[in-house]
Amino acid sequence: MSRSKLVIIGNGMAGVKCVEEIIALEPDTYEIVIYGNEPRPNYNRIMLSKVLQGEHSLQDIIINDWTWYAKHHIRLCTGETVHRIDTRGKYIETESGLKETYDVLILATGSSPFIPPIPGMDKERVMSFRTIDDCTRMSDYSKTYRKAAVIGGGLLGLEAARGLLHLGMEAVVVHNAHYIMNRQLDEKAAAMLQQELEGQGMSFLLAKNTQKITGRSQAQGLLFTDGSKLEAQVVIVAVGIRPNVDLARRSGIATNRAIMVDDYMRTSVPDIYAVGECAEHRGISYGLVAPLYEQGKVLARTLCGQETPEYKGSIPYSQLKVSGVDVFSAGEISGEGMQTAIQHLDCIQGRYKKVLMQAGKVRGAILFGDTTEGTALLGLVQRGADVAELTPREGAPDPAEMAAAALPAQETVCACNNVTKDAIMNAIQEQGLETADQVKEQTKASGSCGGCRPMVAALLKHTHNLKNNGGTGVVAPPDKPAPMPVCSCTELGHAELKETLADIDVLEIGLPEISLILQKLGWGSELGCTVCRPVIHYYLQVSGGTMVVREIEAHSEVQVRWDDQIPMSSYARDAGSLAAQLRTNWIGAAMPSPVNMGVAPGPGSLVSALVQDIGLLASPAGWEIYAGGHAEHPVKQGGLLGVAETEVQAATLASACLQWYRQTAWYDEPLWAWTERLGFMSIRETLLDDQLQKELAATLQADI
Repeated sequence: MSRSKLVIIGNGMAGVKCVEEIIALEPDTYEIVIYGNEPRPNYNRIMLSKVLQGEHSLQDIIINDWTWYAKHHIRLCTGETVHRIDTRGKYIETESGLKETYDVLILATGSSPFIPPIPGMDKERVMSFRTIDDCTRMSDYSKTYRKAAVIGGGLLGLEAARGLLHLGMEAVVVHNAHYIMNRQLDEKAAAMLQQELEGQGMSFLLAKNTQKITGRSQAQGLLFTDGSKLEAQVVIVAVGIRPNVDLARRSGIATNRAIMVDDYMRTSVPDIYAVGECAEHRGISYGLVAPLYEQGKVLARTLCGQETPEYKGSIPYSQLKVSGVDVFSAGEISGEGMQTAIQHLDCIQGRYKKVLMQAGKVRGAILFGDTTEGTALLGLVQRGADVAELTPREGAPDPAEMAAAALPAQETVCACNNVTKDAIMNAIQEQGLETADQVKEQTKASGSCGGCRPMVAALLKHTHNLKNNGGTGVVAPPDKPAPMPVCSCTELGHAELKETLADIDVLEIGLPEISLILQKLGWGSELGCTVCRPVIHYYLQVSGGTMVVREIEAHSEVQVRWDDQIPMSSYARDAGSLAAQLRTNWIGAAMPSPVNMGVAPGPGSLVSALVQDIGLLASPAGWEIYAGGHAEHPVKQGGLLGVAETEVQAATLASACLQWYRQTAWYDEPLWAWTERLGFMSIRETLLDDQLQKELAATLQADI
């Protein structure tokens, strides 16, 4: 039985990954022919910077050598550029005159460096950084010249500059934005990275636009639009990539910025598919390796006739080392409606963490210096998880280990060295590996760019936990302890008691005596005790049974403090009236626990808004509303609920917070402890729903 012929145009990482998947699924389905325009087998383009920096040789970054092609009966045609596709006759033709028929064709033509229209780009010693040959040229230049300029402050530009430093050259990075890696990092993380790179000898010119490259026939420097100049004998251009679509466009295949494909990587022409940087899916073309591998897997299953979920797009992420510094970036880091959910800065350790949210969902994350949380955060971003999940739960499994456990066995963990999860776990089990360094030595996983090391560490932990638990899966969280009873009269905890009381029809009982309620609850004491009676009364009040058991009182203390000892700032003229209004509005409201509230008319106030249960601080933007602070042991700074422009809006948000506390707290649970139990971000997102905020504030007024 003859096999169908599968021809792949492009010998890069995306196309060959698809071939690897086909071989793993159905090795005898196709006769496979690959055309590549470079004179060598498939190699890892991501690792070119490591070759330039002297950390790896060319042989080290070869993914599949010549023997791999021979072993799988793949005909590799190197040094051949395909310039024509006859879609009716179903054959391709190369510039050298070779013709090849096909049954199925995959376009994996990749991309080329984007060359901006700057005068002087055609001069000698002006080059891009994309191939092994580029590495060789840069190395040759370094033997004669000393001053280099790199146009582009993205990842590729920084890696090129680091390589030039290794070669003994002076390297100045020229970037048109105000900070480096502005597509992956925010300004703070970028500043930390720049400081580290400057310590390694790199220089930067930011917010600079190059007008032209100076020199007659050879590069001598850069002239900027502001009139300033930079001397440079070698100029590296690393400002981005452009999908290679000319071949497809000439052949009548639908293109936009790249080759347009559907959810199964099909182009507009039957039996022709596209994958990788040359493909455009739902208006997006990806330049990172993870999405390209995801596309390759979908296409492989499609071509093998196997059922496969459609490709729905990818969340872009980068987990890598930039000149020895661990950096992680995932999802959206800027844009309309984007807010900061978490932000931590440790200048001593050189660590930074920022998680971004939109409409209460995790949308992006940045880590600098320590990327061990990268895998877990990526999972949250990919799922669009609720921000409440950012708060670790006591006894919950390690998020990184959970992400490792959820990874499919054949998923590639180390893209640089093509190492799968299955290979890593097998090596750990069979060779008794105990550390991530041992895993690196045995499998090469994390041995190149180092970006996958957190996942390798998580897999190491996961594998050992599997062994310790009989191979049953991720270590389960400990059984949740039974809730503490409210008192000795019952076995019910606060949550169950509150839920049960909410279901009792007070009107049906018809009498104010607590004994009937306790009887209905199956209480161990006819009249209860001094502990449980106020609890029951409070829960009945907040559930609508205000008229029951009047003789028992709950907490009703709301202490409102206002500092009138300092001159009021111009933006806090009504601070006193706001404090008086809140005191009037809240006095008499039954509370789970006494509440301290402070109004600070300015930064110098003796009343600190940050250590109150609810604090309002006047600012030029209006009012900052904080919640969850505590001035006594344990001292705790409140979190920022939001900013209100007017006193009315500030009062509404503060009242909504107080009412949400009344409805969801346990009796005798301080407000600061309530924020820790529910999670501050969960509370914040609840209260920033405008409609719910107004309803809660109105409910508080109605209950008083």
